[in-house]
Amino acid sequence: MTQPTILSVQDLIVEFPTRRGTLRPVDDVSFDVTKGEILGVVGESGAGKSMCGAAIIGLIDRPGRIAGGEIRLDGERIDNLNRHQMRGVRGKRIGMVFQDPLTSLNPLITIGDQLIETIRAHLPVSENEARERAIAALEEVGIPAAASRFDNYPHQFSGGMRQRVVIALALAAEPELIIADEPTTALDVSVQAQIMGLLKKLCREHQTAVILITHDMGVIAETTDRVAVLYAGRIVEIGETRRVLSDPQHPYTIGLMASTPSPMGDAERLSQIPGAMPDLFSIPAGCAFHPRCPHALDRCQGENPGLKPSGGNLVACWRADQSSGENHPDGRPAP
Repeated sequence: MTQPTILSVQDLIVEFPTRRGTLRPVDDVSFDVTKGEILGVVGESGAGKSMCGAAIIGLIDRPGRIAGGEIRLDGERIDNLNRHQMRGVRGKRIGMVFQDPLTSLNPLITIGDQLIETIRAHLPVSENEARERAIAALEEVGIPAAASRFDNYPHQFSGGMRQRVVIALALAAEPELIIADEPTTALDVSVQAQIMGLLKKLCREHQTAVILITHDMGVIAETTDRVAVLYAGRIVEIGETRRVLSDPQHPYTIGLMASTPSPMGDAERLSQIPGAMPDLFSIPAGCAFHPRCPHALDRCQGENPGLKPSGGNLVACWRADQSSGENHPDGRPAP
């Protein structure tokens, strides 16, 4: 049975006007996320991953703005809400897990009070009931002796424990969607695995949709159901994670996979994508990846390819095989 769509992003454009010109870090991005699904968004630094997440949750700082497209949460358009209206969505309907838990937690307020404040801001409960919910949330995310640590301050927790608290905060108001922006980058490798396993488990149990923003293909492989690969603000490939990783179609996705260490350790030297992500002031015409692509055609320099079916995925590449199967517009295989 197909799950209902929780988030629909269509033709999203984010712009920042500057003295040198207008920057476009997100350019015509479209995707859907269904209930209980984990969608990975991957790419190099500067690809537009975090900016896309910030646009969805309404955290684009001025003079930045959403210049085109629309964002719908459970069918309701939210990109045109004012700041006051968006505060009713942020936290209650969309939760956020940031890269560094110290930026999400107030160092002067106890963990328990921060949870109670979040719960009471979005749910009609008494302070005692909020306290019970907060302790239960800490227990659910694996905080040992949660009741006794309820009145501790953030600095009294380890990095991994702080990130567990941030996940508890994100889930406290029972949101429909969580955006996790590089949630494990600041943590040790062993703790990263625990946090990602916890996030995956909790979201499956609560049937919460998740957008997982990361540059780590290993995290994508272990955690997500589908993956969208971003380059210079555009989606260049999207589809089921196992299919994208086992048979990548876009040269950029192929390059990312080739530069990822194998768990078998069988490669003497990792491959490298030549060049670097283009500056936002000088994004190449046509396919933005063509200056770094070993298979670029003449038309790649002047024509921007749209997403088309190839190998079961949707791929923005002129070399993509368009006869290899039909897909839904968001990269899912057709039934």
